[in-house]
Amino acid sequence: MQQNSDISHKIADMADGDRPREKFLQRGKDALSDAELLAILLATGYKNVSAVDLAKQILRGANNDLFLLSRLTIKELTNVKGIGEAKALTIAAALELGRRRKNNEVVEKPKITNSKQIYELYKGSFQDLPHEEFRILLLNQANKVIGCELISRGGMAGTVVDVRIVFKIALERSAVSIVLMHNHPSGSLQPSTQDLDITQKLKQGGSLLNITVVDHLIFSDEGYTSLLDEGKM
Repeated sequence: MQQNSDISHKIADMADGDRPREKFLQRGKDALSDAELLAILLATGYKNVSAVDLAKQILRGANNDLFLLSRLTIKELTNVKGIGEAKALTIAAALELGRRRKNNEVVEKPKITNSKQIYELYKGSFQDLPHEEFRILLLNQANKVIGCELISRGGMAGTVVDVRIVFKIALERSAVSIVLMHNHPSGSLQPSTQDLDITQKLKQGGSLLNITVVDHLIFSDEGYTSLLDEGKM
């Protein structure tokens, strides 16, 4: 069996000035390129290929676009020579933390006034999803955000929404009104027949409970559609 030193090229073997970890400590995170930051996660490359060079290969495979990199599956990442399951999981976990951090940047609960505002606040949480998710945005009497709750998670083609669960959550959180939100992984911004049907069912159910369904937003990587703005509410 070959020794580990024969099959991997460690960051520690590089010249001092080229070591991402030392560079991070000495000059700060802003001094590192995307490849150098990724190399810190990888820690090792493989024979005759440094961790930095391996990181560059991975980024090239995603057109040097971190967003596209975040869309790669574990299987797709492990198709890169030198990337096993452990390294693929490390990369995916780091990108997911970055996505969640961006989503959590909204600390102060805003007052909702239009669909564009909702899109800007929550588009980050729908990015990178290869499946469909349905969520509700809960609002108080002043139209300020109480919270955002996941109702269901499905596949590429759709997800099932239980009207009872929607209003159970809304009542528990004392919401006065709600905004419906879901994504289309296909990229289409056109509401489907099912989208329109569930919107009407929830509007009818809400009217019985004095909970107003304000809008229904469909998210994609290309933008969003507001059923209210489109006159389909």
